[in-house]
Amino acid sequence: MNRFSKTRTLLMIASCLQLFVGCYSFTGASVPAHLKTVAIPLFEDVSGFGEPGLREKFTQKLVELFRNDNNLEIGERLTADSIVEGTISSVIDAPQVIGGNNIITTRKITVTIHASFTDMKLRKKIWERDFSAWGEYTQGQQIRDIALTEAVNKAAEDILLETVSGW
Repeated sequence: MNRFSKTRTLLMIASCLQLFVGCYSFTGASVPAHLKTVAIPLFEDVSGFGEPGLREKFTQKLVELFRNDNNLEIGERLTADSIVEGTISSVIDAPQVIGGNNIITTRKITVTIHASFTDMKLRKKIWERDFSAWGEYTQGQQIRDIALTEAVNKAAEDILLETVSGW
């Protein structure tokens, strides 16, 4: 291998390493050590969608995800080190694909959650934002329920990730 080839190979390797390091994010640190517990009060449903039990379903899923994650223990609102709270601000069920003869073949249900995470020890709001997730379905109530559950689960996962890895 001549000198030019060696130099070119080293430059290629250095470029690849720089690209790799440049793409890797170190913001995924764990939750600060002073936060041990999180309270997750029942989310309000102000969407006007009228889905019975939606707020309970969403809150239960969020609590389940936090329990399984093991970064923060679930605590009571008055004594927890931190709190995740919010509202289901909208649920939109709209046609997604319209086939021949203007028949709707696929629908998309989108859930938007407005949530915040507050460090109660430092009395500081860490983040506050909207999370939007969706699920698609064809006609039928049971399939619609599956799509709604998918949207709820995705939004809850996004909130968990923002809370435990957004540091």
